[in-house]
Amino acid sequence: MPGPLHTSSTINPGSIISSQSDQPGGSSSYNSLISDNPYSILRETLIKDGLFVSGKEDLWRVACHPFALSMEEARFFEQLGQHLLLFYQALNRLYLDSLKGIQPSWVAEYLDIGKPDDLLTFARMNRFKNHLPGVIRPDLIPTTSGMVLTELDSVPGGIGLTGSLSRMYAQQGDPVWPRTEGLINGFIHMLKGVLQGQPPRVAVVVSDEAEAYRPEMQWVVTQLQHEGWEAYCVHPRDVRFTEEGLFVHYAGQDHPISVVYRFYELFDLKNIPKGELILYSAKKGRVVVTPPYKPWLEEKLALALFHHPMLERFWEQSLKPETIGCLRALIPATWILDPRPLPPSAVIPGLRHGNRAVSDWRWLGEASQKERQYVIKVSGFSDQAWGSRGVSIGHDMSQAQWKETVNQALDKFEVSPSVLQAFHKGRLVVVEYYDDVSGAIISMEGRARLSPYYFVNEGQAELGGVLATICPKDKKVIHGMRDAVLAPCTVSE
Repeated sequence: MPGPLHTSSTINPGSIISSQSDQPGGSSSYNSLISDNPYSILRETLIKDGLFVSGKEDLWRVACHPFALSMEEARFFEQLGQHLLLFYQALNRLYLDSLKGIQPSWVAEYLDIGKPDDLLTFARMNRFKNHLPGVIRPDLIPTTSGMVLTELDSVPGGIGLTGSLSRMYAQQGDPVWPRTEGLINGFIHMLKGVLQGQPPRVAVVVSDEAEAYRPEMQWVVTQLQHEGWEAYCVHPRDVRFTEEGLFVHYAGQDHPISVVYRFYELFDLKNIPKGELILYSAKKGRVVVTPPYKPWLEEKLALALFHHPMLERFWEQSLKPETIGCLRALIPATWILDPRPLPPSAVIPGLRHGNRAVSDWRWLGEASQKERQYVIKVSGFSDQAWGSRGVSIGHDMSQAQWKETVNQALDKFEVSPSVLQAFHKGRLVVVEYYDDVSGAIISMEGRARLSPYYFVNEGQAELGGVLATICPKDKKVIHGMRDAVLAPCTVSE
């Protein structure tokens, strides 16, 4: 397993730079597009797939080609999934061992903060002991000194989006890596592993909170139907329960299902209609739910636990040396913002201010702009813990705003913990996209986030595809936005 990836240049072309001069960006008026313009063809495909809406502005900038990865980066992504799966397995064991007293009790105490007792009781049931997420998506920032992992997501958006984009560019003659149909084939492979011989009947249940992702999940369901599955993309209120099993109401009829693919966050359970029926059916073995109801696997503070010196022996005993080396290179320094006072002889491990050890978080609020090269993030189980919500970058805020953010994070620890993470700036890349009025090619310098999708079956994590999100270079938080370029990936020779 390679360590951090290095490049020979701070500017890495994501696609070939156009020889045309830059054009000013537009925001509407699609009538001027001619029928054979590449942008027009791509946009019509996105409308057909439900990702764009006719007559409304684009949700992102349409790339001219897939984003180019180096051969070294491709090898890295091929191997990363198995390391992350092993990390999830070890994290799950760490939590359960903490409950038993085999590992420190404070591990489970941290991971349980803010969770309702009924959810924890259900999640800890022995029948679910070894259940893990079927989809793993890390978010990685390519920097000048290597890849940096900023988050692990086991309920990720983007599966349908990346699948649609991969097929769209392949139809235009662009090679897509690792496979054009990798996303949908990987999703199917994962579901087959979950089914364990049951009939291929799946309901993708999308909550109101996740409504923006419904079109892409409907795309996934449509592909499943083309592959012969009984598949439905439904709202939780469409779920029906009988003593015979779980059903979904669709097109005027009730249809039995074997698997619920949970596209809703656990913090939102109280707002999920029929949510208790899904839990009851899973408890009774009438249906399989994936990802599993395990809130301890959906916390960013797990990254802080990996770096905690008191857990070093556990990780070294649980993971192979190559996995340890990979994760240490990838996971940035991360701390749990725990406001409880330390004894006089204790310090916060690995955190230094002015080359001095630190024992009190309050110094963060007084740090200068140069000193606060950190990010504060809500750890999990909150509507502020997904997307770009709840992310505060220290050096991008005023002193007063940063101090308030630090204080709020510490004050909310007992109901919704936050983490502090070292900030790493992404290296500059160059991409081309189509102007949304003229269809002209525009070159943009930006910073990328690379999100590989791994699908788990029988203890193996299979890479299905990689989504590249490139934001203008002045943006500090890299996420899907109107000004971002989104594209699948290819591999340059």
